[in-house]
Parts: sequence; structure tokens; C-alpha cells
Amino acid sequence: MNVERNVVTLHPASQPASTPEQRRAQLRVVSSQPQEPARAETPSAGRRWITVPRLCAVLVTALLVWGYRFPLQQYITPQTGLGYLLGIVGGSAMLLLLLYPVRKRLPQFSALGSTKLWFEIHTALGIIGPVLILFHSNFRTGATNSNVALYSMLIVAGSGLFGRYFYNRIHIGLDGRKTSLAELRRNADRLRQSGKETAFLPELVNHIDDAEQGMIRTCETSFLLARPFAAAAAALTARWRLRRYVRQSLRAATAREQMSPAQAARFAEIADRYVSARIAAARSVAEFAAFDRMFSLWHALHMPLFILLLIAGIVHVVSVHVY
Repeated sequence: MNVERNVVTLHPASQPASTPEQRRAQLRVVSSQPQEPARAETPSAGRRWITVPRLCAVLVTALLVWGYRFPLQQYITPQTGLGYLLGIVGGSAMLLLLLYPVRKRLPQFSALGSTKLWFEIHTALGIIGPVLILFHSNFRTGATNSNVALYSMLIVAGSGLFGRYFYNRIHIGLDGRKTSLAELRRNADRLRQSGKETAFLPELVNHIDDAEQGMIRTCETSFLLARPFAAAAAALTARWRLRRYVRQSLRAATAREQMSPAQAARFAEIADRYVSARIAAARSVAEFAAFDRMFSLWHALHMPLFILLLIAGIVHVVSVHVY
């Protein structure tokens, strides 16, 4: 995509004005053009850097690092007292993970809460249980049956993190419903048709169209499981090139006195939001099939791992209390 050959062309009245009065009239017309860009509902739209899940992830990571470095064995023993209680509560949390698949397969229990709510509870228990069990074991290995149960739990917990990421990429909205490729394409088309927000940069829409097509072609020619990485790299490159084009075009318009620096800054902000929304929508379309397939493969693997964890946990509990 050539981002060097075009400079801004104001719309309407794109030709430079010959008098100060005409230039001021053009600026009044252009100032009335930009509106807030339309927002498409995609799995990646409207994300913030600071969110509750990310804060929880930081807190849990800090707690695990502290527990690993702190000499817990001087204060907690797995066989008695607090250490034994942590094992009971952590094991019970892992057993309660079974409530989510039961609720998902029994829609008549909708009065107990939505599937989305139970999925969030399932995710929380999948974090709380392993953390408590790690503190129960003092972050140390022990007998063979204990090690099998511990490593099985860690594998299942790690698998759950990947599953949660895949789930977020193919589900949409507060109700957690699964989206579809057709819906993502409709959202992308809706954003494409809202290009009037960037009428002060008429060529920007064409540049974005070229970037979208390039991103989709790159993903289509990539191996299925590599498509998310290809889409991320293509989106990053396209966003950088488009933002550079916007800056260069607005800088040229400011130099020709077609707009003031304040207007250029406001137009740059509007164009940046529009570019980000369009690229995010195109990326969701390009990588949807890969994430949908990954989630299916993950789901087929996660359940056997969880059954293995249950068996290892039962063997561990019985061996501890019997022998």
C-alpha cells in the first residue's frame, strides 16, 4: 500500500481558497463534517488496557510469586491445620468446576443463573482452586501420588487459561453468546459504510480497504493455527502505515493553511478511532476461523485432562487418609 502519494483533500470545496474569507468558509464546512465513528460489536472492540480480569491476573501472579519465595513450610503443613484446610477448600473448588458443564447441558435450570454467569464462576473457581492447592502443598513436590495430582492440576489450569482466551475471541456481548463469521462481516461492512466520518480525508477509506484486503489475503495463505499471529502482525503494520498517512496528510493541509493545528489534532483523533475500529473489525474476520477451530480442539482435549485430574485427586485423597 502506497502511503506517500496522497495528501489531504478537503471535502467539500477541496481546492485551496484564494482569500481569507473563503478559507474560513471552508474550515466551517469541514469542521461540521466529522462525527464520532460508528462502533461495531466485535470480540475485540471496546477493549481497555486496565480491566478487572487483568487486575485480578496481576494480583494472583503477585500472590503466587510471594508464596513461592516465602518459607511457607515453617508455617503451613499439608497434613494438619491451615494447610489441610486449604487442601480441602481447593479440592472442593476443583470439584465445583463440574457445575458449569452440567448447567450448560440443562437449560431448564436457567433460574439458577445464565450460562455466562456460570462460565465466569467456572473460571474463578479454576483459578482459586489451584492457588489454594499450591499453598496447601507449600509449592513443593512430595510423594508420587501427590505429584501426579499436582501436575495434573497445573496442566488443567494452564489449559483453562488458553481456553478462556479462545472463548473471548469467538464470543461477543455481555451475554457471552457465540458470534459467527457472517455477523463479523456485517459489522465490518457497517463500519465501511460509515466512512463519512473521515470525509476530510477522502483517500483514507481507500487506503483502509487496501489494508483490509491485504490482511485477509495474508491470513488466508497462512497455516490455520498461525493465522492469529499473521493477523496480529498485519494489523499492527496496517495501523502504523495508516496513522502515518493521516499525520502526513494533515500536516500538509496545515502547511497550506487549509486547517488550523487545533482542527488537525481533532481530525487526527477522529481518523485514529476510525482506523482502529476498521482494522480491529477486519482482524476479527480474518482470524475467526482459526480461533473457532482452536477452541474446538481445546475443548476436545480439556475434558479428558479434567477427568485425569479428578482420578488423580481421588487417588491422592484416599492414599493420604488410608496410608
